[in-house]
Amino acid sequence: MVDTKIQICGLTMKNPIIPASGTFGFGKEFKEFYDLNVLGSISIKGTTVQQRYGNPLPRIAECSDGMLNAVGLQNPGVQQVIEKELKDLRKMYKDQIIANISGFALEEYIDLAKAFDKVESVGILEVNISCPNVHGGGMAFGTDPIQAAKITRAVKQVTTKPVFIKLSPNVTNIVEIAKAVEEAGADGISMINTLVGMRVDIRTRKPILSTKKGGYSGKGIFPVAIAMIYQVYEAVNIPIMGMGGISSAEDVIEMMLAGATCVQVGAANLIDPYACYKMIQDLPSVMKEYKIESLQEIVGLAHHIDK
Repeated sequence: MVDTKIQICGLTMKNPIIPASGTFGFGKEFKEFYDLNVLGSISIKGTTVQQRYGNPLPRIAECSDGMLNAVGLQNPGVQQVIEKELKDLRKMYKDQIIANISGFALEEYIDLAKAFDKVESVGILEVNISCPNVHGGGMAFGTDPIQAAKITRAVKQVTTKPVFIKLSPNVTNIVEIAKAVEEAGADGISMINTLVGMRVDIRTRKPILSTKKGGYSGKGIFPVAIAMIYQVYEAVNIPIMGMGGISSAEDVIEMMLAGATCVQVGAANLIDPYACYKMIQDLPSVMKEYKIESLQEIVGLAHHIDK
């Protein structure tokens, strides 16, 4: 009998598979396809202080091995998320969930962390630092280790929940930023967020997205995610929630071998609403095929196999 359970920051998950923020909404659409309680957890749609419509259309563009998005954090705002969306989700999903928060100033992250700290169903706070700092010239918090550490310390001071910092891959040295947030008190790291990408319509001669550039996700970024997770695992002593192009149970195992304790599945949900369900169903047989008895025991094993 194989063991798919994992433990992360005191939480026990029945398996390591989590729908990624922004690709699963608040669960309502997917409950029509399968029982959400099979999932290890759910990372809810990125939440801001105020309601946001997001960027103008068009904000999605297809790619051969993935997609570009420039949705722009469309969400109903933290009050509506807590008072309605999370209460509705609790009726469908009984385990603890991951609240993904996004701010455009330090004070917004603090307000969001305080709000979610009071929500019993939230087990982990996932802090998206890829937002542009409106008080810092528009540069994303996550591209500067000093700013990333500042956000981390501020959030840790106002919450009792484990704090995972979601790192952007669009940096020169992701290890430097990972070490900075660990030293600032982060309980874990989520990585990687989307890569910067762009498509041009050859008929109109114009960029497809209204914002010109967007976030590239999907199968095409999987090797990049593996490499970055491998690097960061070697540099820090806090758990990693891995993501980036996962589309099969084999991918889940590969990312865990590279150093992820659990994984988030993103773009695959938009291609096939049963994606997470199928991976969960496939995991036991794939584990048996590769003679894996416990998933917890393979975390980071690629770093130690020759030692």
